[in-house]
Amino acid sequence: MNDRRLVHLRRIDPSQNMRRFYSLSVQPTLFGGASLVRDWGRIGTRGQSMIETFDTPAEAGDAMLRLERRKRRRGYRDPHFSLSGRRE
Repeated sequence: MNDRRLVHLRRIDPSQNMRRFYSLSVQPTLFGGASLVRDWGRIGTRGQSMIETFDTPAEAGDAMLRLERRKRRRGYRDPHFSLSGRRE
């Protein structure tokens, strides 16, 4: 998996005082595997990170797609779209 894909998502809901970010990326390891790096938290803070290691880049890519779908179902969107779904 040569294309190190990076996904940035945001969930902003002023009625709930919610401003969250979530990012996912697949990075190669020194031993031929791949790591899925997740960062999340409130926008404007450092947030938290988690690294999950997989034997192959394909497995890491599959896990990243599953997490991205799950977050999008929960209301996370690309950062360049407004709440109305239009480009900002």
